[in-house]
Amino acid sequence: MARPLGDNLHSRLVAILKVALPLLALAILSSLFLFSRGINPEDAIPYADVDIADRLREPRMTGAGYSGMTEDGASLSLSAAEAVPGVDGKATARGVIGTLETPDGAKTQLAAVSVRLEQTTGMLELSDGVELTTSAGLVVQAQGFGVATDRTLVESRGSVSASGPIGQLTAGAVRLSRSETPEGAANYVLVFNNGVRLLYQPQQ
Repeated sequence: MARPLGDNLHSRLVAILKVALPLLALAILSSLFLFSRGINPEDAIPYADVDIADRLREPRMTGAGYSGMTEDGASLSLSAAEAVPGVDGKATARGVIGTLETPDGAKTQLAAVSVRLEQTTGMLELSDGVELTTSAGLVVQAQGFGVATDRTLVESRGSVSASGPIGQLTAGAVRLSRSETPEGAANYVLVFNNGVRLLYQPQQ
C-alpha cells in the first residue's frame, strides 16, 4: 500500500532539517569568532598599586575614631584619617578632628596634625599644630595640647595665640577645665595665663 503524499513530504522535511540546522549553527558560531573584537588588555579594570611590603612593615588603620564620656559628664569624640599602633602603650593618629561638649552645652572643636594616646596617663597628646574653636567664636592655636579622657581638661603645651570677638591675644598657656561656683554648681572656664597680652578690637 502506497504511503500518503503528506507523510513523504514530512519525512523529507525532517531529514533535511536534521542536516541543515547543525550546519546553520556551525556557520553562526564561525561568524562570531571571525568578526568578534579582540580583547584589549588596557580595557581591564585598573587596580590601585598597593605597597604590600610597606603595610606589613608598618600596620595602619584608616578612618580611626575615639568616643568617650568623662567623669563629669562631658563627651569627647575624635576621628583620624589614619592610625598607627605604637610601642609601650602608645598609638599615633594623623589628620585629627574632634569635639569636646561639656554638660553646659558649650562645644570646643579640635583639629590637629597628629595625636598620640598615652594609655598609661589617659591623655591624648595633640601635636604638630593644633587649633581649638570655642562656641563663643574664639580660635586658639598652639603647637600642642593635652586632652584628658577621664575628666574635662584641655591644656596647651607651650605658648598660644588666639583671636575672637574680643580681639587678638597671646599667652604663655591656656587651660580649659571644670570648676565650681561658691554655690557648688559646675562651671567650665577657659583661662589664659603666663603673660597674657590682649589687643582689644571693639566690634563695629
